[in-house]
Amino acid sequence: MHSAQARIVRMAARGLGRAGLVHAYGHCSARIDQDHFLVAPSVPLAQVAVGAECVVVPVQGALPEGVLGEVRLHQRLYALRPECGGVIRFMGPQAMALAALGRVPAMRHGFGTYFAPAAGLWDDPQLIRDDEKAEGAIAAMGESRGLLMRGNGAVVAGDSLEEALGLAFYLEDACRIELAALASGLAGSAPVIGPEAAAVRATKAGRIFERMWDHLTWGDPEAGSEGDGND
Repeated sequence: MHSAQARIVRMAARGLGRAGLVHAYGHCSARIDQDHFLVAPSVPLAQVAVGAECVVVPVQGALPEGVLGEVRLHQRLYALRPECGGVIRFMGPQAMALAALGRVPAMRHGFGTYFAPAAGLWDDPQLIRDDEKAEGAIAAMGESRGLLMRGNGAVVAGDSLEEALGLAFYLEDACRIELAALASGLAGSAPVIGPEAAAVRATKAGRIFERMWDHLTWGDPEAGSEGDGND
């Protein structure tokens, strides 16, 4: 069962690892239906093996044995955002640095517009391992599809896991631009993209997310295969 989704989860996991967006920590998941989602194995994501079994997690209730406590945030996102199809918690160095400063990126370039009106900030360095903290973090996320967590990286929620992988890359790059602006001393005077222009720029047309998926998963051992994990 769920072999197609499991293959996508494994490919996304390894793509995050190759891109340097995760290290020992980080996790990704994909929705199966309104009541269940599939999460990557509880290992460093770059080390997820071909055909490795992913875990089915209920959207409501206790996490299955062996599933990391931080997956509670995925669970609450799927429960509170019915449109959400994929979630990634990642530890990109630019996102980690900006979150540690207690800041979020302004909409300074195209990638940043996908988080309009602005990425959220969860200003708590503790790990999110219970419903109360998870729901607080999601409230801080607001209408955005991205959240920085002070001391704990970032999370993105996409319509699919393929889209979430692109969003993770975009948020990391938006943080890179913001840190560069701050380092230049020009952050206060540099231009930002307004809401109307951002709404136009944040397009999905032209295989925007498909091309980023192809880029981040290029050369993956399961690319183009049916996959048979979790059958």
